[in-house]
Amino acid sequence: MKYKLLLLSLFTILISFTAKANITPGDDIETVRKQDVVGGVFDISSKKPLSNVSVTAYLVAKKEKTVWTDSNGNYSFDDLKPGTYKFVFEKDGFKRVSKEKIIARVDEACQLNISMGEHSSFDFMPGPSHFFDFE
Repeated sequence: MKYKLLLLSLFTILISFTAKANITPGDDIETVRKQDVVGGVFDISSKKPLSNVSVTAYLVAKKEKTVWTDSNGNYSFDDLKPGTYKFVFEKDGFKRVSKEKIIARVDEACQLNISMGEHSSFDFMPGPSHFFDFE
């Protein structure tokens, strides 16, 4: 019985350390509430943070809130209602990224880091001959 209690205590301590590790070094623990959704946005090829990325939260197809990333690529939502969200990340010159079925719960933090790739200058579109029938 003592072994199980000790194991449970160690597991609880380990979970608390990993939860604090998800907070970026510039954040105070007091400023990140447990119901916040936080994260970072990075360039997929260079791994550098992307600033001024529009991050929009949708709850049941209704736009709830939009925030922008800072110079370090970080963003934060606070005061979101509990529920299942869709997050859309957009920046000029980059492919739009959408993450669905992200669950925001009361008293539980959520970290969502995203990598975005640049638009290719060779995106192919169907040519005019695609719309004609040459039989």
